[in-house]
Amino acid sequence: MTGPSFDALVYAWIGIALLSFVALLRVRAPYGRYTTETWGPTVPHRRGWLLMEVVSPAAFLWFFLGGAGPKTGPAWVFAALWTAHYVNRAVIYPLRLPRSTRRMPVAIMLLAVVFNAMNGFLNGHYLGDPPVVYDVGWFRDPRFLLGAALFVIGAGINLWSDRALRALRRPGETGYRVPEGGLFRWVSCPNYLGEIIEWVGFAILTWSTPALSFALWTAANLIPRALSHHRWYRSEFDDYPQERTALVPFLL
Repeated sequence: MTGPSFDALVYAWIGIALLSFVALLRVRAPYGRYTTETWGPTVPHRRGWLLMEVVSPAAFLWFFLGGAGPKTGPAWVFAALWTAHYVNRAVIYPLRLPRSTRRMPVAIMLLAVVFNAMNGFLNGHYLGDPPVVYDVGWFRDPRFLLGAALFVIGAGINLWSDRALRALRRPGETGYRVPEGGLFRWVSCPNYLGEIIEWVGFAILTWSTPALSFALWTAANLIPRALSHHRWYRSEFDDYPQERTALVPFLL
């Protein structure tokens, strides 16, 4: 699939992201601390997370490697960044989670599988056979330099924040504590802020509409999630720092 039909699919996917953003502002996705039995059968949280996240790098690499376009240096960097993120997200992150009885609705897992498959397909297909070849000169392009810097900064924020959240629980604990230090001084969800920055960076360094669609989807999912977490923290902890905002320091 190339040309206008592919472009139309990408723009339709962006439209669905905007609709999902509005819906998620009203309805909290029922996983993690918001899991509910009303969504039907469940699977162990760690297993569900691995199964749904591994779809994205698998789809991306399948369509990237199968694409007819030349695999230039920049193209391999794009593929490496995508894969590195999802090796952490799909394998390392869930394996580091403490064993618990937490579960995930199968319906949510399947929705995430569709979501990840679509994003993997759109980006892998586009970068595997791009309309304009990314030659080695792209490494010197300001878009690549800015985007790569944002990707690395966002990934660093995301990884540090996830590690800080894991460290809050002692062995055997299942409850929640107020996170402190780093960007937690100003926002409730720096891990989400980091991931948004990361994929905005990817959209800039590839300068592609599929990557833009994924950045918008990331924001559409994580902004409502951050707002929900922020409200939850304030309701659960009477001494929760008043100066914190949900996602963006001093703004949101």
